[in-house]
Amino acid sequence: MIKEWATVVSWQGGEAVLSCDVKASCSSCASRAGCGTRVLNKLGPQTTHYITVPSEKPLTPGQKVELGIAESSLLGSALLVYMSPLVGLFIMAAVFQALFGSDIAAACGAALGGVGGFLLARGFSPTLSSRESWQPVILSVGLPPDILRVETPSSESR
Repeated sequence: MIKEWATVVSWQGGEAVLSCDVKASCSSCASRAGCGTRVLNKLGPQTTHYITVPSEKPLTPGQKVELGIAESSLLGSALLVYMSPLVGLFIMAAVFQALFGSDIAAACGAALGGVGGFLLARGFSPTLSSRESWQPVILSVGLPPDILRVETPSSESR
């Protein structure tokens, strides 16, 4: 199970809207100075993702919850997204090379196969994402933000 903490935005009718912050591991790496990924992360927007998860317990905005998703669903979706364009690219490049016998035809076939594999993944993803086992679940719920107060003595009362 892969786990991540999220913050409750709202809760209505048994469904919670949660916000998950995008985390980049670039700040902890030892080779920060020469890393191209760090530069690319600075260029892109730091976005927050919103997700709707069923929850029987009433939740309050600002409350932290721990989400979990099965490793098999994450690996399956990664395979679908990354491998289907790659397999389509290689297969169509080989087919066009065999049919037309030129490198330009193979390059065109590779482009068509890559786009076709992407469209295939895009078509299958709604079907796979509707599976119950591919949905994130709430594993644990933190305290509401207003339940814990820390009072410090003021300097005037001494």
